[in-house]
Amino acid sequence: MRVAEVVGRVLYGHGARHVFGVVGSGNFHVTNALVAAGARFVAAAHEGGAASMADGYARTAGTVGLLSVHQGPGVTNALTGLTEAAKSRTPMVVLAPEATAPVSNFFIDLPALAAAVGADFHRVRATHAAEDTGAAYRAAARGATVVLGLPLDVQQAVTEPWSGPVPAAEPTPVTAPQVVPLLAALQAARRPVFIGGRGARSAREPLTRLADACGALLAVSAAAKGLFAGNPWNLDVAGGFATPLAAELIGRADLVVAWGSTLNMWTTRHGELIPPSAVVVQVDSDPAAFGVNRPVDLTVAGEVTAVAEAVLARLGVGSTGAGDATTGGWRTPELARHIRDHGRWRTVPYQDEGGGAPATIDPRTLSAALDDLLPADRTVVVDSGNFMGYPSMWLDVPDVAGFCFTQAFQSVGLGLASALGAAVARPDRLTVAAVGDGGFVMSATELVTAVRLAQPLLVVIYDDAAYGAEVHHFGPDGHPLETVTFPETDLAAIASGYGCDGLTVRTVDDLGPVRRWLAGPRTRPLVIDAKVCAARGSWWLEEAFRGH
Repeated sequence: MRVAEVVGRVLYGHGARHVFGVVGSGNFHVTNALVAAGARFVAAAHEGGAASMADGYARTAGTVGLLSVHQGPGVTNALTGLTEAAKSRTPMVVLAPEATAPVSNFFIDLPALAAAVGADFHRVRATHAAEDTGAAYRAAARGATVVLGLPLDVQQAVTEPWSGPVPAAEPTPVTAPQVVPLLAALQAARRPVFIGGRGARSAREPLTRLADACGALLAVSAAAKGLFAGNPWNLDVAGGFATPLAAELIGRADLVVAWGSTLNMWTTRHGELIPPSAVVVQVDSDPAAFGVNRPVDLTVAGEVTAVAEAVLARLGVGSTGAGDATTGGWRTPELARHIRDHGRWRTVPYQDEGGGAPATIDPRTLSAALDDLLPADRTVVVDSGNFMGYPSMWLDVPDVAGFCFTQAFQSVGLGLASALGAAVARPDRLTVAAVGDGGFVMSATELVTAVRLAQPLLVVIYDDAAYGAEVHHFGPDGHPLETVTFPETDLAAIASGYGCDGLTVRTVDDLGPVRRWLAGPRTRPLVIDAKVCAARGSWWLEEAFRGH
């Protein structure tokens, strides 16, 4: 059996069922081996799109994503999406062929490239192909983005046939988390707030029970939006996206526990959201994450679920109800009603700024109208840009898997392809890609992939005919803006040219065709070119610009 075939079979044996990529000579055999084993190959138009598809798939499915690319330029084309995945700690394996001789025009230093973007690097050896492949997959399953080097000569080498079983993972020593100081802090607090981050995405149930036991309010970083959806004590996203009520309540906390969140400047509004008098605790499985963005008073090393369960056990709280640890703090019926009535951006009054000639639509009005139209069972994927707060905060999601936020690297142009990966992961839900016009133009080529897949994808373009963040960053100081503003473009017609349904929206009344598309049969994507008003920047930009 050729090593390339062993690699494909082992990956499938570990659970790989989808692989995204662009096939060239270097990854032809290993990709076909995956397909022969039973995996589905999704052919992207560009390796950059394929990387984001694998990333979006992994985040939404909660499993390892698989990316297959050609040697050399296939890898470098995927680099931005790979960097986003690595910074997001997305579980992903990149099948990266290696030109074995430095004299080859395809040669690049793969280990150095992986290190530069924060990814792990593994290499397959001819005599240990199954072992090396399994180790790479298991490393990804633990939360790493792994570049798996596949030397061209090794791929073609003949080795012992492999048909299973899957190599067993080495047992990981489990150390009981040290939670006594955290328990004491929770028992002493009267106004605790939990902030769940990316590392808490699978810990809703124990964190909810613990919050009930100690009277905590619940918030999340943007990467974990939806984690506490439906909970009456949910304040939604902390930081720049926080509602006025969420900012007020977090600002009154006497204890803030960050669960799998590093409390970066976006989550804390550059540190100003959390009051100086509050005790700050950070819980993370990676001790290297402690204090990287701000000082903390107490750290607890451990996986979030294990730490929460350990505290619950000491409190004597069972799986079906809360204990008696509530300290008479701020969980009152009055506050519950206040959160219900004022805890969403849709309840915050604003003056609609749409209109004009030609007409434009206020992005808040657009987002609220779409939220009313779309089915509740949805996945919302948000690209980067001036617009991004509107879909993030006005479009509700059913759970944490329903929100994909491609912001770890803050690259424009990853949202559309990430949404395609999310749609493959959850075909039972409507996938909504929210993008700016700049990001759409960068990634529009992947509409070819969406049409090929017959994906019922909804793409909403917040089109201000500019790189809006730069306009509102530099415009107030009188800088020339010709480099970041563009003539109005018919993006709906461009989408139609790719085989999608295209719709231009300037008013809420223009959304009528969306209702008809939603009614079915939805055999191809719908792209909405929403001409949004752009008189001023997003409400969160003032905070964001302080980080530049």
